[in-house]
Amino acid sequence: MQKQYDRGDIEKLLEIMAALRHPVTGCPWDLEQDFDTIAPYTIEEAYEVADCIARDAPDELPDELGDLLFQVVFHAQMGADRNLFGFADVVESICAKMIRRHPHVFDEQGGPSGADEAPSRAEVAQSWDRIKREERPAGESLMAGIALALPALTRARKLGKRAASVGFDWPDAEGVRAKIAEELAELDAAIAAGSQEAVEAECGDLLFSVVNYCRHLGVDAERALRGANDRFARRFERVEAGVRAAGGDWRAFDIDALEALWAEAKAGEKA
Repeated sequence: MQKQYDRGDIEKLLEIMAALRHPVTGCPWDLEQDFDTIAPYTIEEAYEVADCIARDAPDELPDELGDLLFQVVFHAQMGADRNLFGFADVVESICAKMIRRHPHVFDEQGGPSGADEAPSRAEVAQSWDRIKREERPAGESLMAGIALALPALTRARKLGKRAASVGFDWPDAEGVRAKIAEELAELDAAIAAGSQEAVEAECGDLLFSVVNYCRHLGVDAERALRGANDRFARRFERVEAGVRAAGGDWRAFDIDALEALWAEAKAGEKA
């Protein structure tokens, strides 16, 4: 059953965090941390939340979301320790941003917008992108603010989408499909030239083009690849089971025999 929210709950969490960082009585480990050392834990906790969702495990989400919330509180406390910002600044910032970027829901003071008709999803997305552009300092690159720490596929999608917001994009998916063929040809040329550095660069360009192709098809490349990873792992486990059933000697199976086991695994999964 859902617990009724009490404002004292967040105050208790803030008190716990402050106690952990108390310079005299606090936890030695927590006192040693800074933004750089905690950032990897923040990323890890975000992935664990995503993993719960991917596994359809809502019963685990409160615990994982709590861990992620603790990361926010930890960063806010470290900011307060250095007189940079505090938790209230974090809350104020996100509240102001959400109100500003949802003019169809709120007025400038955060009250109801009074709009007669709700905009479409496409209109909301266009408004969001426009407001984000207006928030950027004059002269700042469109690419600024896209985090370097994002997974490469996710960052590629965001870069492509950001460029597309000002018209720097193919008009349709067919143009991107042709670009993939072009990048494959350039990769072949790099392989023929024998330059490993060029091969790596062309592989990157090819992957970037595939991500853009996914975007045009309405597919999240990061999610699609995670799904492919899961399918590969499941099917390979079936192949392993087939090898074990035949004595467990991988050397007894040539590539055709292994491919036959793989086909069986795919067929069994679909069934």
